[in-house]
Amino acid sequence: MADFGFNDHHQNEIINYMRFARSKRVLSLKTIDSCFEELKDSRLVEETFTVDEVKEMLDGLQMVVRGEVEMELINTAHTNVLLLRQLFSQAEKFYLRLQSDISELENRELLEQVAEFEKTDFKTTSKINQETSKPKLAPLNEGGVSELLNKEIARLQEENEKLKARLRTLESQAMSALEGKSKVERALKDLQKVQGEQQLDAQSQEISSLENTVAALKEDYERSLSANAASQKDLQENLISAKHELLRVQEQLALAEKELDKKFQQTAAYRNMKEILTKKNEQIKEIRKRLQKYEPDE
Repeated sequence: MADFGFNDHHQNEIINYMRFARSKRVLSLKTIDSCFEELKDSRLVEETFTVDEVKEMLDGLQMVVRGEVEMELINTAHTNVLLLRQLFSQAEKFYLRLQSDISELENRELLEQVAEFEKTDFKTTSKINQETSKPKLAPLNEGGVSELLNKEIARLQEENEKLKARLRTLESQAMSALEGKSKVERALKDLQKVQGEQQLDAQSQEISSLENTVAALKEDYERSLSANAASQKDLQENLISAKHELLRVQEQLALAEKELDKKFQQTAAYRNMKEILTKKNEQIKEIRKRLQKYEPDE
């Protein structure tokens, strides 16, 4: 028997496929023969035919034969795809990656060897016992290959565990950074609140003082008005001046408040808080990038 470099089991599988292909080929040839026989029985009933009649019969026969051959070729291609699917599916169960060389399918030397095998050795296969179970790829029994596969699986599992541990560490760092950012933001808000309350207290005291001053001036004005009507005009002018002064002081207070807020933003405490927030934001962005790098695919 010709040897294709396979063990007996795989050689028998090849013989089974060649037997299947031969049966399909014989069936296809019988179908084509029936097309010709049908033409003979249905059309060749007269002794003479015109050129147009012969042409019509040949065109019809060509269409029928072409359809049969095309259907058989398509069916053969699809059958080969299903066979490859079975082989690849069984190979993946043992972590094997099969590769095919399409150019070898047109190697005339190899094709001639297959034809010679079919002619000479195919007849001897009748003595081989047919397997009753569904054909499958035999498990790998070679100790070296199995050991390499097990080592590769163990290495991948170990690497996967390392990546999971690294991911958990990065998540913990991200949570710590977020908590630190929240604490800094709360401290900054508390500081701004305290500064604002102090400013409001100072402004309230100054306004109260000015109101007391206006009330005192008004009281003096009323006493002066009752005591000396002649000085009424002067007192009235003093009152207007005092009101103007009050407005000017209030305007100065507003400007002082803005200046105080501006100076606060320039203080070392404010700059330190802002610098800490900026660094925390940069750390969070970096950790998010690293997390995206180690996230598993959906």
